[in-house]
Amino acid sequence: MSKMMAVAATAFFLASAAPAVALQQSDTDAPSPTAAQKKLPDGTTEEERANTARLNAAQSARARAENVTYEQEVSAAAQQVAHDQAEFAEETAAYEAEKARVAAMSAEERMRWEADVAACKAGDTSRCAAPAPQRP
Repeated sequence: MSKMMAVAATAFFLASAAPAVALQQSDTDAPSPTAAQKKLPDGTTEEERANTARLNAAQSARARAENVTYEQEVSAAAQQVAHDQAEFAEETAAYEAEKARVAAMSAEERMRWEADVAACKAGDTSRCAAPAPQRP
């Protein structure tokens, strides 16, 4: 039985070694890789590194362009806010000036009316208001 086991083990060893021998032969038969196809220590090739560098440069250019566009938009928005605030301040000042003018005019008219009422009560009928019309 041990002889049969030895024969089986030898057959198994030869069968398992055959693919390794074939693999070694196919490796030696294959053409040697070019410089661009040789794997670098990190597992990449020169071609992969060149493609990565090209893609990184393209992405970097897009990012720079997007940053410029964004900065222009931020600047335009800040200018718009400044413009809107200045316009609001002008409109508010105009409103406050008109409000003050109307208040002064109203105060002047009230003082004139109060003076007319006081004069009318004192007997100056020329400053009295016209009588209200009679209703039919």
